[in-house]
Formats: sequence, C-alpha cells, structure tokens
Amino acid sequence: MYHVKSTKAEEFINHEEILETLAYAEANKANAQLIDQILNKARQREGLTHREAAVLLDCELEDRNREISALAGQMKKDIYGNRIVMFAPLYLSNYCVNGCVYCPYHLKNKHITRKKLTQEDIKREVIALQDMGHKRLAIESGEDPVNSPIEYILESIQTIYSIQHQNGAIRRVNVNIAATTVENYRKLKDAGIGTYILFQETYHKKSYETLHPSGPKHDYAWHTEAMDRAMDGGIDDVGIGVLFGLELYRYDFVGLLMHGEHLEASKGVGPHTISVPRIRHADDIDADTFANGISDDTFAKIVACIRLAVPYTGMIVSTRESKSCRERVLHLGISQISGASRTSVGGYVDPEPSDEKSEQFDVEDKRTLDDVVQWLIRLGYIPSFCTACYREGRTGDRFMALSKNGEIQNCCHPNALMTLKEYLEDYASPETKKLGEELISREIHNIPREKVRNIVMKNLESIDAGSRDFRL
Repeated sequence: MYHVKSTKAEEFINHEEILETLAYAEANKANAQLIDQILNKARQREGLTHREAAVLLDCELEDRNREISALAGQMKKDIYGNRIVMFAPLYLSNYCVNGCVYCPYHLKNKHITRKKLTQEDIKREVIALQDMGHKRLAIESGEDPVNSPIEYILESIQTIYSIQHQNGAIRRVNVNIAATTVENYRKLKDAGIGTYILFQETYHKKSYETLHPSGPKHDYAWHTEAMDRAMDGGIDDVGIGVLFGLELYRYDFVGLLMHGEHLEASKGVGPHTISVPRIRHADDIDADTFANGISDDTFAKIVACIRLAVPYTGMIVSTRESKSCRERVLHLGISQISGASRTSVGGYVDPEPSDEKSEQFDVEDKRTLDDVVQWLIRLGYIPSFCTACYREGRTGDRFMALSKNGEIQNCCHPNALMTLKEYLEDYASPETKKLGEELISREIHNIPREKVRNIVMKNLESIDAGSRDFRL
C-alpha cells in the first residue's frame, strides 16, 4: 500500500503506485488538455507530483514538448540565474565487499588494481585539486568495513579540511559512501560534511536485488531508507539519484520523484540535490550489455521534467557526459557540474597507465578545469566555487525557504562573482582571466541591492589586493 510518510521503503516507493502512474501517463500522453493543466501548474513553481511529471515525460505532442523544454529553461534561469556550481570527486578507496554487477569495484573483480589512499596520499590529492582551483569536493569510497570503516572516512574529512596550500582550501566536503547507521550519520554531521549523497541505482526492488546479488547493498530496504536515517542523524542536506540504464527509465524517474516527495512529507524538506548519471563503460563493465540505456534526447527530457517537478532542488551532471550533452542539459535545469574529474583512486597526482585501470567509470568530458570554466563563461554562465550557504548554516529547510522566496539570489549571485574572482586571480589562464573579468564587470550591475553591490565591489578590490574568502 502506498504511504508517502511511511518509514518502510516498499510503502513510500510503492511498486503498484509506480505501475499505476506509468499506466496513467501512457493513457494521457496525448491528452492536450491535461498536459496544459500540468504545465500551468508548473509555471506556479510549486512543483509537480510524480504522476503529473510522468505525464509530461511521456508526452508525445511535439508542440507541448517544446513548451516543456522552454519552461524548464526559463525556470532554471529565474531560480538559479546563470550560476553553475563547480566540484570534483575524490576517490579514497576502491576496496568493496558488494557484488554490484554494473560497478568495477565489485568483489569478484580480481584484476582491478585495488587502492586505498593514506592520509599523506589524501594531502597530495587535495593539494593537486586546490592547485586547479577547486573548493568543493565529493569524497567517494567503496563499501568495506575493514579497508574503509567510518573512522577512516572521518579521519579523511578532517585531513581534507586541514590542508591550506598557498591560497587553496577545500571549504565543503560532500560525502558519497554506503548506507550506514544513524550513529554514523551523526558522526559525519559532526565532522562538518556538506551534503550526504547516495544513489539508489534503481527503485525497482526485484531489479535492484538482481543487480546487487551479494554484500550489504543487496538489502533494498536498508539502502532505500538510508536518507531517512541520515536526516534522523542531523544531516539536513541529502542528495539522491538513480543510475539511468539499469532499469526502464520511466520507472526510475517516478521512483526518484516519489523518494523526494517522501522526504518532504516525512522530514519536512526534500533532497538538496538530484543527480542523473547514466551507466558508462569501465574496467570489467560493458555498458552495452545493459538493455535499458537511454538516448541523449530522452536524457534531456528527463532533466527538463525533473526541473519542473522540483524547481528548487539542485541538479547535478558529471563528467560521465560529453561536452555537448552537458551543454544541452545546462540550459534545461542542471545547476552543478564536476570539472577535470578523475574517477580512479589517486588519479589527480598519478594518472593511471592504460594497463592499470581502477576508474569507477570512463570519463567522457576530459577537459581541464580551466577549459570548463572558460567554456561556461563563453556560454554566459558564472562558474561558482561558492560554499557560503553550508558555512553560514543556510541548509535544509532554511535553504529551501530562502530559495522559494527568492532571497537566496541576494547571496548566491554575489558569492558566485567573488569566488570566480578568486579563481581568476589564483588559477586561471590569461584568456580565461580576461573573459572572466569582463563577465564580472557585466554581472556586478545585475546585483539589485545597492548596499550589497557596494560590498561586493569592495570585496573584489580586496581580492585583487590578495585577500580571500569573502561571503555573504
């Protein structure tokens, strides 16, 4: 039985409800009157139910599909402006006790090079990331209670935050590790993490159990209920996602939105971010053997429909996607991207030789961070290295309240400009710096409040003079 506030995974992600939703969407995919009603509701920026969003995803009326894309683009622009938040993943260990059939870390893979970073290794990796200009990391690790216990993760977080190299500093550490206990989530909260991220992979229970044949991750309920435990442990910014290509995309699209609805209903705030990765090739993994892969067109429509359904939730796309695909979905709702990512353990300091593969997936966008920053600037976006909301306590329901009344714009746009200025001064190539300075000169006039504009202009001068880390 479907119950959005239930603590049981099979009730808040209810199989029968998803099937009924898919049947409803199929029956109404050409229902112009209903689709127009849903689009009119979306324009109010109050979000859509999973059932309403499913109808838009299935819509086969081309004029309405163009309207879906246009509305998603306008909503993204109105709520997020032209800012794109930058981050990088940092892989700590690829030891893993699970049997996930889509991941090269799986226990039965005997030829992958297993690695675990020491704290000294982490320092070197972080300095390499700081030397690129990164301020925000997402740490990743396989699940292994011996090689990657919670104590190792906590020590690694402490190490990352402690490193100051020239003008570099990591100001926000997001964490993507396996489902754990409320007690361990409290420890992560006390360690000062930003967002706790955990992808469901698929919400279809039977498929989930087949795809995870062994290890702790085989337990569907334990994994699916992890965000509830994380929020019970005091973590109010959580990030969810599915791995598109494992199951039928419509099923997982509905499950993903149902998960967000559950968190909103039961915990008072939905997910801080939603990620939309697609399955990719990796060592021991042939993505072509998975029959549910999706095209770029379908992927773009998924992004647009998620944006309409959850207008105030951040959306992330990684370097799994190509430059052209990332550019397309930036216009449809994406608000965060990774840049210059390495998905191997220790890959920032020592790139792997071709015969020693430990990457979690093949990277499609292999450009440097400076290349990505310049590309964004040329597209008219402000690459933002801001971490202010997390550091100022604007998280969870406080962040969402500010987002919904538009007040967050008075912080995010100025902070984006100031952190971009830091990047330009410390890390940018001459061409990127020139283009970035021109962008800042234009954008400074778009700060509506004169008092805030004057503060930012003064801070930009101070950054020119060598000061760092200003935030509103």
